[in-house]
Amino acid sequence: MNFIDINDHKLEILRQGTGKPAILILSGMGSPFYEWEQITSVLAENYQIIMYHRPGLGKSEYTTAKKSTGNVTKDVMQILKKLNITEPVILIGHSYGGLCAQHFSKVYPDKVRGLFLLDSTSVDLYKLDRLDLPYLNENDSDAAWIEKCKEYAALSSIELLEQLAPVLTESQKKLPQKTQEKLIAFYTNPSLYRTMIQEISNWEKDAEIIKSLPFKDAFPVTIIGRDKKKCISNHVESGIPKDEAELLEETWHQLIIEQQDHYRDAKLLFALHASHDIYSDQPQLVTNEIKELIHQRRSY
Repeated sequence: MNFIDINDHKLEILRQGTGKPAILILSGMGSPFYEWEQITSVLAENYQIIMYHRPGLGKSEYTTAKKSTGNVTKDVMQILKKLNITEPVILIGHSYGGLCAQHFSKVYPDKVRGLFLLDSTSVDLYKLDRLDLPYLNENDSDAAWIEKCKEYAALSSIELLEQLAPVLTESQKKLPQKTQEKLIAFYTNPSLYRTMIQEISNWEKDAEIIKSLPFKDAFPVTIIGRDKKKCISNHVESGIPKDEAELLEETWHQLIIEQQDHYRDAKLLFALHASHDIYSDQPQLVTNEIKELIHQRRSY
């Protein structure tokens, strides 16, 4: 199955394997699920894997519905019903997808067998905006990204290909040629940037809503953060002042640690030599930790 109809709009979906439990993975903002191939192909040998592109991403139809974690939660429930998945799932969220996963797990805790947060956006992400980061605030803030996305959203796919000239990462270049072509098509789709504008505009408010929701912690949780030192090095190489890179990564690191406080006995670790896209940099670690989470029991 390549597509699924939810609320009168078509979503691009990946469904592999038939085993139990089902594993539902929510990708990050502006991130295609094609990148997870190394992990999903292994897990699908024993479990059912489900990934989808939110409206406006990949080949999923763009809709005028609000792009929020609340609407992602509603779509996920519709997907589970459509696929007739009634048992609790292993819910995995990367980055912004982690924020969505936290929202879903609070609204539907009985639908979650285990929660896996992979360098997830924090419900306290507002703390990042309060940092004194002159260079980053000018070039890489939410406001700066929204302006970039507005510019890109106004272009055609051909114009985006010419202007962005997308260069795949070394990890992406190891994927099959057809997958690499899908990645290029994903990044040069104007609706990607229309969608990102709304997700970025709403995510701080979404985080406040998630934080305010009551929560029943009845499932095991694993939290994995990126390698702080590696990310600082990457930032400096890209031209970001070292003091700003260090402050940003120290704060992100602390926000990952604080996520553990929201759950009972959550497992916390940091992936050495991994940047934000831990699933690409350390696929074996991620796969092993997902399998370990599956074998933990819910507490009632």
